[in-house]
Amino acid sequence: MTEFPFLVLALLLVLGLVLLAEALLARYEVLAYTAGWRAPTVELPQGMPYARGADPGRPPDAYLVYLDGIGKRRFRDTRDGGRLVEALIAGAPELRVLGQVQPYSPLADPLADRPVWDRLRHRAGLPLFLHNVMQIFVAADRRYRPLYNRAVGAQIAAQLRLAGYREGSGTPVVLLSYSGGAQVATGAVEELRAHLRAPLLLITVGGFHNGANDLTHARHLHQLTSGLDWIERTGTWIFPQRWRLFRRSGWNRARRAGKITVHRLDPATHVGPCSYISPEARLPDGRTHLDRTAGTVIALIRAYGGTPAVTDGPLPEGPAGHGRRDSGSAEPRKRGTTEPWKRGTVEARNRGGAVRFRANSGNWPFSRRGGCPMMCS
Repeated sequence: MTEFPFLVLALLLVLGLVLLAEALLARYEVLAYTAGWRAPTVELPQGMPYARGADPGRPPDAYLVYLDGIGKRRFRDTRDGGRLVEALIAGAPELRVLGQVQPYSPLADPLADRPVWDRLRHRAGLPLFLHNVMQIFVAADRRYRPLYNRAVGAQIAAQLRLAGYREGSGTPVVLLSYSGGAQVATGAVEELRAHLRAPLLLITVGGFHNGANDLTHARHLHQLTSGLDWIERTGTWIFPQRWRLFRRSGWNRARRAGKITVHRLDPATHVGPCSYISPEARLPDGRTHLDRTAGTVIALIRAYGGTPAVTDGPLPEGPAGHGRRDSGSAEPRKRGTTEPWKRGTVEARNRGGAVRFRANSGNWPFSRRGGCPMMCS
């Protein structure tokens, strides 16, 4: 037993050294971009298109750029992000979708293409995870934030041009972000306006961001969230610019201007078998969480473009099916009301159809307890 404290101390020391190394490396990329030591990567792997979806021969209704969570390590889609992208392409063929942007690399250099990181991926995945986490905090740091925003904003603009976007065409650009991708999406607004003069619509799914970026030139931001998403909720706690007290932050100015609309996707969680993009967890109406999230995103884009969202049901919560507009003062929920998602039973099934999770949704352990409400059957 006397060796246990020393083992814990050794593990903490190793973790501390890894975090220190990650912090230094995370800053290197944005400084290398700013100093011009390295040029950002523009070309994609052979055979990979710059955009998918609508016919490149005619202008699409909108360009959608998907900014994935911290699992993004290569140009190609992650497993979960790829499911969402495929669902959007299938449900909205009028969109041109880009998923290759590297939100956690100002140099647009995927981790999986770097020999050292590739070897680490097969032996210890923690450093890769921490690398992208640290990049989020670099992007949120007031000392590096303008540089990071400029770098990734220019990367998005370059990929849009290669995908066929014409500057000043007026075609909407939708920045769809998951988790930490929201920090990059909100930061890219000013750069994209300067490069493309494009109307910008932002949609965050479980967005983790500091709320400091200016959203003046974004047409609107739709916040897809859930009371069981403790990761997104953590971001509202640790970043003072998300607090209502800091009225002059970019986030709070946008709230007062009526530019932020909240859509509740309860009982989804941030990650795991009950996540926003889970293809297994099912709602009482039979849709999966993935179906609902993709359908909500498509409905929001079509509503913005003036096209009726005929393929999806009403948007979650709020007047007229358009969510709750957050103007800085949330309306109190009436006692005794029951949301539709609290009725019936929610299930998650595997590919063979067998039930993996089942829960009666009559009384979720909503937000206070956290965790996934689906219990193993």
